[in-house]
Amino acid sequence: MMKEIIRTEKAPAAIGPYSQAVKYGNLVFTSGSLGIDPVTGIFVEGGVQAQTKQCLENVKVILEASGSKLENVLKTTVFIKDMNDFSKVNEIYGQYFTDNQPGRSCVEVARLPKDALVEIEVIAYIG
Repeated sequence: MMKEIIRTEKAPAAIGPYSQAVKYGNLVFTSGSLGIDPVTGIFVEGGVQAQTKQCLENVKVILEASGSKLENVLKTTVFIKDMNDFSKVNEIYGQYFTDNQPGRSCVEVARLPKDALVEIEVIAYIG
């Protein structure tokens, strides 16, 4: 097996020396996704909930480009700037993962790229 680099114009381009996702066999590993609008290249307005929604929309199109989908997510990692926003992030997150929720870690971090409020990465399967 060889790894395959996943790129899509429907999600923001990587802002460093990394790929939007990597596919290996029937697994997809996304890089952290920020709440950046892929058209404008800037953060969506509306605070942590709007950024969470955009993060997940970005993850969704990256997974689709790999041949996977949100329903196939096995594990998520959520990085938030302020743990006081946990319930706000959870509210939006729960709209995307309604049944058979994946495993998840959620951690507060001192700072995220471009001073984002939230970043989300996932591992999913194809099939």
